[in-house]
Amino acid sequence: MKPTETVFPIEQVRAQFPALDRRYKERPAAYFDGPGGSQVVLQAITAISGYMQRGGANLHGTFPSSWETEQVISEAREAVADFLNVQPNEVAFGANMTTLTIAIANALGRQFKAGDEIVVTEMDHRANVDPWLMMAEDRGLTVRWIPVDKEKLTLDMSAIDSLINDRTKVVALGMASNAIGTIVDLAPAVKRAREVGALVAADAVHAAPHIPIDRDALDIDILLCSVYKFFGPHIGIAAIREGVFEKLEPYKLTTSPSYYPNKLETGTQNHEGIAGIRPAIEFFASFGEGQTRRDRILSGFHMIEEYENSLALRLRSGLAEIDKVTLWQAADDVAKTPTIAFQVEGYEPSEVCVFLAEEYSIFTAAGHFYASTLGDVLDVNKTGGWVRAGLAPYNTEEEVDRFITAIASL
Repeated sequence: MKPTETVFPIEQVRAQFPALDRRYKERPAAYFDGPGGSQVVLQAITAISGYMQRGGANLHGTFPSSWETEQVISEAREAVADFLNVQPNEVAFGANMTTLTIAIANALGRQFKAGDEIVVTEMDHRANVDPWLMMAEDRGLTVRWIPVDKEKLTLDMSAIDSLINDRTKVVALGMASNAIGTIVDLAPAVKRAREVGALVAADAVHAAPHIPIDRDALDIDILLCSVYKFFGPHIGIAAIREGVFEKLEPYKLTTSPSYYPNKLETGTQNHEGIAGIRPAIEFFASFGEGQTRRDRILSGFHMIEEYENSLALRLRSGLAEIDKVTLWQAADDVAKTPTIAFQVEGYEPSEVCVFLAEEYSIFTAAGHFYASTLGDVLDVNKTGGWVRAGLAPYNTEEEVDRFITAIASL
């Protein structure tokens, strides 16, 4: 197998992730479960611990630890603004993407009436489906689904002009499938949404660790992601276009702020977790070059993408050569994240994962990964879903080869 030609400082990268020192069954643990949550970079761990050691506080106090907390939050918003190409005052934090989406869907629902419509997709994680379905049921809205092309493993946009129509209020799309890795071409649906005046909400949870994101270039109104997918703590992020945010009326306490972005941040936030956001984002920038942090983030993404994709090609090619392995992936000309879903004939996916862990110290997961509609459409849920191998910039060629050897040994 041809080794990667990408120049990538893998040893320096791995040195920044303490979790990689873990051993299991007398082997170094190999983490292939990144799509479910990445390992945390040391700089973020240090920032979280440092915040707590210095003494945390709630906001709006007249003493240093309160001022410092406000500064931590401000710096995190600025880092996210550079990461997603948005304005800092458009960035809100929450427990996770799911919680934020439920709050946003319920808030938007107050503007809608029975007979209005929303559009979701068959490919998405339920976190970008069920919040909209629940709101639709409460408000008497009609739900329409963009189907999956079962042969191409992409979204079928052929009927987009009728699915998105003059009654459509929200189109909820996923930027990339967390189950099979397909990067979705959002443009046809976004274009149609603009023609009818609908809002576009995009789930970038799986995309954010792997591809650079420019919310405004994509023409998205509401963008959501989670820091724990890209080397930071468990914090959800919502980046909402200012004009939309201003009109949003979230359910909140009467004494809570009525201004954005704070009005979406219910209760006291996870301040120590927020302290870990900026270092997680600066991990990307540390690979790059340029005058601004945004420039360095984009440059860093280029290097990470190239490395991750080289590993993904190596893994896909190796698995494809093994009898009884079925890869679930779009065609070569369809962009994909370095996430590989597959099945092994004669084995439940969970059995494969147990074997990988116990015999080869490889950590990966099985199931539908909350993309349950996709699993139903592709008829894999009844057999336990997929084995999902997700690659991150701390994975190595040796780990990929160990993975291939392990599956071949079955």
